Amino acid sequence: MDLKEIQNLIRFVAKSGASEVKLEMDDIKITIKTGSDEEKGATTFVQHMPAMATAPAVSAPVAQAAETAVPAVPTPAEDDNSKYITIKSPIIGTLYRKPAPDKPVFVEVGKTISEGDVLCVIEAMKLFNEIESEVSGTIVKILVDDSSPVEFDQPLFLVDPS
Repeated sequence: MDLKEIQNLIRFVAKSGASEVKLEMDDIKITIKTGSDEEKGATTFVQHMPAMATAPAVSAPVAQAAETAVPAVPTPAEDDNSKYITIKSPIIGTLYRKPAPDKPVFVEVGKTISEGDVLCVIEAMKLFNEIESEVSGTIVKILVDDSSPVEFDQPLFLVDPS
C-alpha cells in the first residue's frame, strides 16, 4: 500500500463519520482515529441543547404553571416504574426486535428472561450487535418500536426483577 492509497483511505474515513477504523494486511497495520471522546460528548450535548432551550423560550410563565400542576400526576407513574429495571441501549444504531425479517421477535411483554438472553439486535455501521440481558425477570414494557433508531443510553425495556 503506497502513501497515496493511505491518504485516500484517511479522507474516506473522515468523510464517512466513523470514529475509528483498523486495517490489517499481511505487511501493514493501519489504525485511523478521527476526533476524540470529548468531542463526541460535546456534539451530543449540543444536539440536545436546542430542543431544551426552545421549550422554555416559547412561554416561560406557562411552563412554570405546568410544572407546578404536573408533579402530582407523574409521581405515581414514576413510583410504578421505580420498581422495574430499565435496560438501556449500549450503542447508537437501529434496533431490531427480530433476528431476521421472517423470524419471531426475541422477547414479548410478559416473557420471563434470564441473564444472557438476547433481547434485541442493534445495527451500527452494518454490524449487528446482540443486546443481552444483564438481569433476570419478566419483560413489563417494550419502549422502542422495531426498526427504529436508538441513541446511546436510551431506555429499551422495563424488566420486573421479582
